[in-house]
Amino acid sequence: MSRFFDDPHEADNPADPPAWSDDVAPLADAVETGAANGGAEAERAAPPDSYWSLSRTPLTSLVFALPLVLAYEGGVLLLGRGSPRNGADVWLRQLLDALGFGAYFLLPALTVLGLLAWHHIEHDRWHFSPAVLAGMAGECVLWAATLVGLARLQDRLWPLAAAAGWDGIFARLIGFCGAGLYEEVLFRLLLLPLLIWLCERLGAAPVTAAIVGLVTSSLLFSAAHYVGPLGEHFELYSFTFRTLAGMFFAILFVVRGFGIAAGTHAVYDVLVGLV
Repeated sequence: MSRFFDDPHEADNPADPPAWSDDVAPLADAVETGAANGGAEAERAAPPDSYWSLSRTPLTSLVFALPLVLAYEGGVLLLGRGSPRNGADVWLRQLLDALGFGAYFLLPALTVLGLLAWHHIEHDRWHFSPAVLAGMAGECVLWAATLVGLARLQDRLWPLAAAAGWDGIFARLIGFCGAGLYEEVLFRLLLLPLLIWLCERLGAAPVTAAIVGLVTSSLLFSAAHYVGPLGEHFELYSFTFRTLAGMFFAILFVVRGFGIAAGTHAVYDVLVGLV
């Protein structure tokens, strides 16, 4: 079933962050309103030093996601720069190349600097807790298992073709890290706030802009898996599931932060790809 999600072989080979809090807040409000008495409501009322607040800060997200950066970039170097890379990674690097910035380590450096800049803009304390990081790891496993359960439920309602196999467990693990990291950077950290901002500038109400941004970014996330010479053959089943998964990750990004979204994405890929 993993072939219907993130394939590390699907491709052949940030500038100042937007005003995240302004652009993403409408979506967070919409999600929290619909989740009254749930985790999002508890998070909104949580004190500044609670797990729910600290785990959302960009600095904690950066520290939590840093192992994904090191595992993916280090793994690619060990496998050789010519080895297949994650599609979102390739597209982001191609964009930087088109802008005249082709240094190999620029993309992970911009990812780190972008999260640090976001933390500075939010005026959060420069503090993180190892206990919070451990809790985030457990939360990611929980959310990933939830998404696996949703996938199994869709399996029962929609026959699934046999999954394609990949060679090399190490290469697959590296690909999963890259998908969890750079697909969240591209589709949630960059694209989602940008779409919401554009909709608002075109006159849409905040809630409408948030919904349009969530749905559009999720559709683009799903469609991206069928683009390029190594893109998959289009199937309605896989496209539908990836769109729903994109919405799942987008809501996690807004309600729980970038680190939880990226970690859940990577853990999900591992669960369906190796377990």
